[in-house]
Amino acid sequence: MKKTIEDFNLKNKRLLIRVDFNVPMKDGKITDDNRIKESLKTIEYALHNEAKIILLSHLGRVKEESDLEKTDLRPVATRLSELLDKKVTFVESTRGPIVEAAIQNMQSGDIILLQNTRYEDLYGKLESTNDEELGRYWASLGDIFINDAFGTSHRAHASNVGIASHLPSGLGFLVEKEVNQLDIALHHEKHPYTIILGGAKVSDKVGVIQSLGEKADYILIGGAMAYTFLKAKGVDVKASLVDTESLPFCEAMLEKYKDKIVLPIDSVNAKEIAEKDVHTCEIDAFDENDIGLDIGPKTVQRFKEYLQKSELVVWNGTLGYAELEAFSYGTKGILEILKDIDAIKIIGGGDTAASVISFGYKEYMTHISTGGGASLELLEGKKLPGIEIIEDKDE
Repeated sequence: MKKTIEDFNLKNKRLLIRVDFNVPMKDGKITDDNRIKESLKTIEYALHNEAKIILLSHLGRVKEESDLEKTDLRPVATRLSELLDKKVTFVESTRGPIVEAAIQNMQSGDIILLQNTRYEDLYGKLESTNDEELGRYWASLGDIFINDAFGTSHRAHASNVGIASHLPSGLGFLVEKEVNQLDIALHHEKHPYTIILGGAKVSDKVGVIQSLGEKADYILIGGAMAYTFLKAKGVDVKASLVDTESLPFCEAMLEKYKDKIVLPIDSVNAKEIAEKDVHTCEIDAFDENDIGLDIGPKTVQRFKEYLQKSELVVWNGTLGYAELEAFSYGTKGILEILKDIDAIKIIGGGDTAASVISFGYKEYMTHISTGGGASLELLEGKKLPGIEIIEDKDE
């Protein structure tokens, strides 16, 4: 068991918290603040226990100077201040005299948010490559480190592994919850156990299929990856996206799990990824140049038969090109089914989580992960470096 924030005396301590404020932005405005809200429990606990709170987060990717303005964390500091109803001081630097002076002048209960940690990637990718000097420097700013950024825990960065290598460390409530909930998927005792897999590429889900395939009773496959499985089965999917390199893997899985894998029986198609000339057909009746972009109503009903008898459902990957209304039918249809079933329902992060929240089904899910890549790797049974580095509890 890893230490958590509750294992430390925080009073008057400089508490470095790695949060995940990598929120979607448009024209300098936050379009979805869910990740900020998910961090509030840890921050409020630190406030209640009179810590001096120093927050670090990344936002987007920084490859060149032109990326700096659009990945500025100032709007996040403003939104966090509104959510906490408390002043959050934004420091425009990631290190140096301005940062050090701001921390030196902190009182218990003060909150500082440093500038985007990825600014350190502009010259040499110091953050993303876990630069030793940078990690040591950030650690020098605090007394205790808490990792509450599950979404980056599968990466060894200077702002998580680097800092934790030099300070007493623990997990925040968000990461602790993520680990505990996803552990249910890995070490479950609930049956029937159903996995729903979608998204674009089979290669992204190979590890999950191999790890959970033996444990699951049913594997329902949608999204673009379904057309690769259908192609492997001998179906002519015309112009649909096919992950050609994964065809041998799909063939092997269809043979190994022929009683578990459930594929679409109809498809919502178009000639291009656009909301025109959209039509639904049986899986073996594609028109020339058709692109499969969503599962059809017959497939939703077929999936429903398995979901209604499930005790545990784990879902990763949308079932169609859900960004467009015309191809969101399958994802919404499955959400409506899940809403009404009495089961443990765990949603992987990324696009799946965004769809659950934006379509209004958040309250009906047992757990919605904040990390797409991290949740996938944990479900594959991998160790996450940002969590492994955290100190173990005393026996």
